[in-house]
Amino acid sequence: MNILIHPSYFPSISHYIALTQADKVTFEMEDNFQKQTNRNRMYIYSPNGIQLLNVPVKHSAEKHQKFKDVRIENDFGWQKNHFKSLEAAYRTSPFFEYFEDDFRPLFEKKHEFLMDLNLEIFELVNDSLGINIKAEKTSEFFHKVPNFNDFRHLINGKKDTTQIEEYTQVFNEKHGFMNNLSILDLLFNEGRYAVDYLKNQNI
Repeated sequence: MNILIHPSYFPSISHYIALTQADKVTFEMEDNFQKQTNRNRMYIYSPNGIQLLNVPVKHSAEKHQKFKDVRIENDFGWQKNHFKSLEAAYRTSPFFEYFEDDFRPLFEKKHEFLMDLNLEIFELVNDSLGINIKAEKTSEFFHKVPNFNDFRHLINGKKDTTQIEEYTQVFNEKHGFMNNLSILDLLFNEGRYAVDYLKNQNI
């Protein structure tokens, strides 16, 4: 399977199902940025239920700004807030402490561009899962891509209707199973067993 997909902020589990089952991965680099998509947000399972973590971005005067040109607004200390939220959500999960020191430095850095942050996250998550995925990058934008399995719609959570098999989550007994959260939810709960899980899901 030859897929076209977006680099996103700690991608959804459906994203990683597609990534781990692909023979070849190409990242969409030439599209326009769209608000309220997973380009700059992820969903985690907090003590109070689903929580949205959003990376603030600088507004551009241009009506259509390319995703790769979007800059992060770093004046709000969002990194510290995101990591605190992850701690609150996953401190008691089986694998959070195992991966904690790998992820903490990412939240202590200040990236200028959202795309650079997302590409670094891709490498970091792959290392944590113990997998090697080499991704190529597009050099121009195409609406139709007949040579690819087009998974670009997964960046828009409202269009992503993927239903995944249940696994044990920290607050299962309190709120029940939450479907298709960030890959971090699966990683912190399942560790590297997550890879077998991903390869057995339908996308």
